[in-house]
Amino acid sequence: MPKGPYIFDSHALLKFFQQEKGYEKIVQLLKVSEHSKATKYLNAINLGEIIYITTREFGEHKKLEVLANIERLGFTVLPATNPLIFQAAEYKALYSISYADCFVLASAVEYKATIVTGDPEFKKVEHIAAVFWV
Repeated sequence: MPKGPYIFDSHALLKFFQQEKGYEKIVQLLKVSEHSKATKYLNAINLGEIIYITTREFGEHKKLEVLANIERLGFTVLPATNPLIFQAAEYKALYSISYADCFVLASAVEYKATIVTGDPEFKKVEHIAAVFWV
């Protein structure tokens, strides 16, 4: 397990909440981070992704349950500040990854955090930030 801090993308958290294949690695990482008191970040843009995907796929009740779990698990939600938006836009211009993923990348660099994901798009930017694959 890499040392924290960690930044989770929506892919990892949706996998965790839906208990999809490989979610056990996320459970293990959450336990390690709890024990070591490592910071767990979630960018506000990716939180928005989680909200709209959960609402669309599972409804309002499940969305509220997921939001409560994010708070219970002690995630620090990072705001989308202007400097972060500008850096994400630069990454979008340079690499062919989703704009939301660019916010994860920009936040990882800014906070020196390991990206927690299973999204193969991040293979293109592993040279910029550490990635823990789930």
